[in-house]
Amino acid sequence: MPKAAKKKSSGSKSKKFVYFFGNGKAEGTGTMKAELGGKGAGLAEMTNAGVPVPPGFTITTETCRLYYEHGKKVPEAIDKEMQAHLAKLEKALGKKFGNRVNPLLVSVRSGAKFSMPGMMDTILNLGLNDETIKGLVASTNNERFAWDSYRRFIQMYGNVVLDMGKEVFERVIDHVKEEKRVKLDTELTANDLKELVDKFKKLIKEKTGKEFPQDVMAQLRGARDAVFRSWMNDRAIFYRKQNDIPHDIGTAVNVQSMVFGNMGDDSGTGVGFTRNPATGEKKFYGEYLLNAQGEDVVAGIRTPLPIAHLEKDMPKVFKQLYDTTKKLEKHYRDIQDFEFTIEKGKLFMLQTRTGKRTAAAAVKIAIDLVNEKLITKEEALLRVEPIQLDQLLHPVFDPKAPKEVITKGLPASPGAASGVAVFTADDAVAYKAEGKKTILVRLETSPDDIHGMDAAEGILTARGGMTSHAAVVARGMGKTCVAGCESIKVDEHGKKFTVGNVTVNEGDWVSLNGSTGEVMKGKVPTQDPVLSGDFGVLMGWADKVRTLNVRANADIPRDAKVAREFGAEGIGLCRTEHMFFDADRLPHMQAMILATDEASRRKALEKLLPMQKSDFLGLFESMAGFPVTVRFLDPPLHEFLPKREELMVEIARMEAAGKNSTSNETIKKALELVKEEGSDLSKAKKLLHRVEELHEFNPMLGHRGCRLGITYPEITEMQTEAVIAAACELVKKGGKIVPEIMIPLVGDVAELKNQRAIVVKKAEEIIKKYGVKLEYLIGTMIELPRAAVTADKIGEVAEFFSFGTNDLTQTTFGFSRDDTAKIIRYYQDNGLYEKDPFQVLDRGGVGQLVKMGVEKGRSVKPKLKIGICGEHGGDPNSVEFCHIAGLNYVSCSPYRVPIARLAAAQAALKHSGKKQKEYSSK
Repeated sequence: MPKAAKKKSSGSKSKKFVYFFGNGKAEGTGTMKAELGGKGAGLAEMTNAGVPVPPGFTITTETCRLYYEHGKKVPEAIDKEMQAHLAKLEKALGKKFGNRVNPLLVSVRSGAKFSMPGMMDTILNLGLNDETIKGLVASTNNERFAWDSYRRFIQMYGNVVLDMGKEVFERVIDHVKEEKRVKLDTELTANDLKELVDKFKKLIKEKTGKEFPQDVMAQLRGARDAVFRSWMNDRAIFYRKQNDIPHDIGTAVNVQSMVFGNMGDDSGTGVGFTRNPATGEKKFYGEYLLNAQGEDVVAGIRTPLPIAHLEKDMPKVFKQLYDTTKKLEKHYRDIQDFEFTIEKGKLFMLQTRTGKRTAAAAVKIAIDLVNEKLITKEEALLRVEPIQLDQLLHPVFDPKAPKEVITKGLPASPGAASGVAVFTADDAVAYKAEGKKTILVRLETSPDDIHGMDAAEGILTARGGMTSHAAVVARGMGKTCVAGCESIKVDEHGKKFTVGNVTVNEGDWVSLNGSTGEVMKGKVPTQDPVLSGDFGVLMGWADKVRTLNVRANADIPRDAKVAREFGAEGIGLCRTEHMFFDADRLPHMQAMILATDEASRRKALEKLLPMQKSDFLGLFESMAGFPVTVRFLDPPLHEFLPKREELMVEIARMEAAGKNSTSNETIKKALELVKEEGSDLSKAKKLLHRVEELHEFNPMLGHRGCRLGITYPEITEMQTEAVIAAACELVKKGGKIVPEIMIPLVGDVAELKNQRAIVVKKAEEIIKKYGVKLEYLIGTMIELPRAAVTADKIGEVAEFFSFGTNDLTQTTFGFSRDDTAKIIRYYQDNGLYEKDPFQVLDRGGVGQLVKMGVEKGRSVKPKLKIGICGEHGGDPNSVEFCHIAGLNYVSCSPYRVPIARLAAAQAALKHSGKKQKEYSSK
């Protein structure tokens, strides 16, 4: 398969590639998602359970893989197998494919193992041509319906198979409606639809140079292959990347006999959920349209009715639908997303699958299903995607803030979002690249907008309902969405929308409340969310299961407080350099760096000492006895000074203008630290000279980390005094703390010994001065390959290890984390890398160094405390690896602590049968 690792397919003649379902019996089962895709497995399971499902057959995912392996061609043997199953379907229904008297019509739909709503293609009414249309008219006695079905088929086929784009057909429809002076498609007569069919066929000939295919087998093969091709379309690839779905699994194709929801007011179509997918409320939820086909509901072209209205329109059908879907939920023991069609008052189920849901809904549904005794606690923990919890932990609109509500739509995906209005997906991406937040405003979204939806903070649509493409995809992404806001007039070409006398242009701020459907003009302030009781219950269950502790990366007391509120069990990384960037501290740091002798450095450090001590005391108090790991100064010193290039430009500007003063405020403040008389120009030259002395071609591999403390031991002394003095003061107040001092960037045990000696000497001096008893630990970051390889030597001196996987990844791959994002993205796009190694821990390389470091370190100290404090500490896949590798803890940003807690619990359940068995019995 292109741009993806190929999963080998046998292509054996004896192997089965097509599975039949119908008449209450299916050849496949619900457990065969890998072979039949989620949709095919669901159809098989529903058929076997006696649910009314239109018969058909599923072509396996392996066929898709073979299609790509054979140069985008289905092997002849599988094609013959498909034809045999088509004959079986004809026999089951008493109809003939391509017959002008009693024609069999089918739908052709995709269906991968994992749900990818709207990302791949569907074709309805396949099998119609200029002859079979006569049979459809005669057999249904409904000429308008028949011609409507034919024009829909040509439109879909032209878009999906012939790659013409749906907009070219929509323009023709709009033109015909203008001519006939009607607003809705349903107002077009049979003769109008005949005219449309003729215009569509002429358009296809004009655009492709070929006639619309009349051979129904050619139609079927074309549609089947188009679905396989859609597996590798841009939006499907993008969706898989965003949802961590492998590219090499392929999609199945489901060929199913048509049932028609557009045969009049006793027919209809709809989609729904057995529970509210936005809130998790146990309430039948969905939408439907009368006299419509399935694509009409999800495409957002018409705003559908709430499913509760169906009880009034068709009470018997509603009861049957309700009972059937509840039975399906009980069978699958999870919320179900279903599609149905009503043909002449008769219900048919077209699909059931596990429903996509928001994070809030996922937590509530998991807890409710346990209380309903449908699943166990450990199953509930495994049902919630850890990364989803991120949706719950970010701000919501401040209820006290003034709001200018200009209209209201459907609350399709909860949350608060503010941004500047944009009207195309590409613009949303472009604005994000400039660091701007956006709200994507569309008449209705289509799958082609996926990249813009991902880039935007929220989505606003004029059309569509709670189950439209915009709503479903937004919920899956955790994006705020207000859909079906019919009061807004969207001018996508003019890049503006109006509601009443209010106009919102591109670049104007707009705010969306996805929980209420409110659309507000301007930027509305937010506040921290209040987490539900269900969230606390789920986290409690997780904490009983996990064996990994979870700490937070925090540098100031405020972050530490947030971390504790989210359940952090200590600080795994306090980056002391972050304490020096404040405006009142930076000058002292710069003075220390600019000093040319030890005495001047110590004088500057004396000013920084009380500031650091105060910070450490605040952190220790916030952690209330939990461990705090303090990393000593790590970054290159040049980061605290004005940039070399900026200084050179400013000096050249002053010289060219014949001026001796600068208007650059950043440089002006730095010049105040230059200890000599003279103009700004002369001081700037002096400063540039010092910056050039510190300049390094590759500073991330230069004078940083432990190398700073070795060459300037007074820095290590000051930081030790700040940490130990703060801890002693806390002990004197009756508090408890065991500070953990971490020496960064150690590559050789000699470096650690050097720094340890300085720390111990200064620490003992301070402890004696305070007259208290204080235990402290001295350890190191393992962030260089050599440190991992020699971890047994380093472990003899260190009292703990913490893997700094950001730098370990950087130095293992030889990638600069700050400069190679484009390269890594290219690698991912072209199948060289499956994941970004800076986001998901590389188990095969970096992970092996971690394992080696753990094994070697514990070979000399069996109880050596080991953690991880890189960005990977909050990634669920990486947390799982840390559990397997036997680490004691992971440390991550405060807002990712709940994610790590749940991921650690899931890792324990997946990799410890004994623990799972014990927990199941509780």
